[in-house]
Order: sequence, then C-alpha cells, then structure tokens
Amino acid sequence: MPSRRNLIFAIGVLAVALFIGGAALFFGSDGRLGPISAGKALVGGPFELTNQDGKRIKSSDFAGKYMLMVFGYTYCPDICPSELQVVSAALDELGPAAERIQPVFVTVDPSRDTPEVMKDYVANFHPGFVGLTGSEEDIAGVAKAYRVYYRKVEQTDPSIPYLMDHTTLVYLMGPDGEYLTHFAYGTNVASLAEGLRKAVGT
Repeated sequence: MPSRRNLIFAIGVLAVALFIGGAALFFGSDGRLGPISAGKALVGGPFELTNQDGKRIKSSDFAGKYMLMVFGYTYCPDICPSELQVVSAALDELGPAAERIQPVFVTVDPSRDTPEVMKDYVANFHPGFVGLTGSEEDIAGVAKAYRVYYRKVEQTDPSIPYLMDHTTLVYLMGPDGEYLTHFAYGTNVASLAEGLRKAVGT
C-alpha cells in the first residue's frame, strides 16, 4: 500500500494540475482574464431591410462580396458624414479592387430615415453605397446581430431635432457573410484603405 507521505504528494500534484488546467480556461496566452475560445466572433447574421429605392433587400443578396457596414443616421451632425467620407475616400484609393466591396449604410433612426431620405443622403458619398432602412423591428434585429448600440436622445429644447447615440464601428464582413474585422471611428483614409487591402487580399 502507498505510504501516507506518497499519498499526500500525489494529492498535491493533482491539485496543482487542476489549478493549471482551470487557469488555462480563464487566461489567454497574453495573460488577460477571459475564457479561451476558438469560436467565431458573434457579429453579423442574416437580415432583410429596405434599400434607398424602396426595395426589400436580404443580406444574402450581397453574397460573394465583402460588405463594409456603417451604422448611423442622416440627421447626424458630424460623426456619420465624416465617417462616410473616409470610407468613400478609402474605396477610391483601392481603385478597381473596391468593386469587390459593397459599402452599406444602415440607419438607426428609421422613423426619419425613409427610403427617399436615404437615397438623397447616400448620393453624397461613394456611388456604390447602399442605404438601408426599415421598421423599428427590422433595425432592432440587425443592430442586435451586429452588436450595435443605439439610443434616442431627446433635446431639452423641443424645437431642436433629437439626436441618436450609437456605435461608431465600421464592420468588414467576408464574402460568406462572416465577420472579418472592424475599424474604429477616427481611422484615417490611408489606414482604412490599407486595412481593407490586407483583408480583401488585393
């Protein structure tokens, strides 16, 4: 029979092994807290919205192309138009390679952003832009799928139009609809163009 000392040693080794194994579940190779996962990012998913021409569009209609998804609203005073200008300029820098990328602007303010309003708005940017709107339920669904936060902010002066708080990330989705990467607000034209070039493989 094993001695008492050997038994205690074996129990100690087992405890250390369990501790190391447990730690591996919660610490990545960089030492940051969080479970290790080899799964795909939970961003994106199928949607059906209305484009600027009043036609219902499904995400599957963009299959085979990279999608550059921008969320915002046409009454946005500064962030949205500046972001769309950067995206437009970056696509121009890509030249013919930009034909592989479908830029998409999705409103988070469907009550004001009708197809007609969206059509006038996206006409100010890259000619390839598709503007998408829909019902409140439509927008809530696509925002949830893309992990986009948005909230109506009423003004203290009722004569001033309300604003919308919203996520300002730009998402790049692959030809299969899977999330590839995202770009933060403030990314300049050169950096965005280079990021797109690397991701698309041009």
